[in-house]
Amino acid sequence: MTKTLLYARVSTNDQNLEHQLSQAEAAGFVIDEVVADHGVSGVSTKLSQRAEGKRLYDKLRDGDILVVRWVDRLGRNYQDVTEAIRHFMKQGVVIRTVINNLTFNGATKDPMQQAVRDALIAFMAATAEAQAEAIKEAQKAGIEAAKADGSKYRGKKPSFTRQQYNVVCQMSAKGEGPTAIVNATDPVMNSEMNGKNASKLTRQTVIRIRNDPKGAAQALERWGL
Repeated sequence: MTKTLLYARVSTNDQNLEHQLSQAEAAGFVIDEVVADHGVSGVSTKLSQRAEGKRLYDKLRDGDILVVRWVDRLGRNYQDVTEAIRHFMKQGVVIRTVINNLTFNGATKDPMQQAVRDALIAFMAATAEAQAEAIKEAQKAGIEAAKADGSKYRGKKPSFTRQQYNVVCQMSAKGEGPTAIVNATDPVMNSEMNGKNASKLTRQTVIRIRNDPKGAAQALERWGL
């Protein structure tokens, strides 16, 4: 018995599994099963390497229909997307998209139709990768602009207080090791530390401050600490 599966990839907070399902149903698809990956990048992770995506390779059979909102749900890398679509078509699986109502079917034998189909697959996959690159460049430009502003980009909030930073620098100057510094900056062990705003430092944090005291101080300044 053939079945229709919806594959959804939800990689950001702006995306929503329920929305992708409702879009497919509104387009007239009757979905038998939903397979979804959450928090997975379509750029760096192949479909076959995702926790749920790789299940499609075992679940889909000849005559089944694989529905995706658009080909970017399969991936945002040209090679990965084209390989995935061609693999499923060889298995007799029909791939359909909700957006633009595209159909990729390996059953067609007409050379002209095959050429048009393959050209469309290549175009859509290339578009998905181009969009990913554009988004990445826009994000990079936004971060650089915010950094230049100085008042908007603060980076990750420091896991240490100004008082702990001072102790790390002072003890490091005296040649004290990371373990001794961790103990000295532990609010539980040292009542002079501010227990409300401070937490125990890790060795990695102490070493990071020691290796780049200027950068650590700048992080505190950016956060007004």
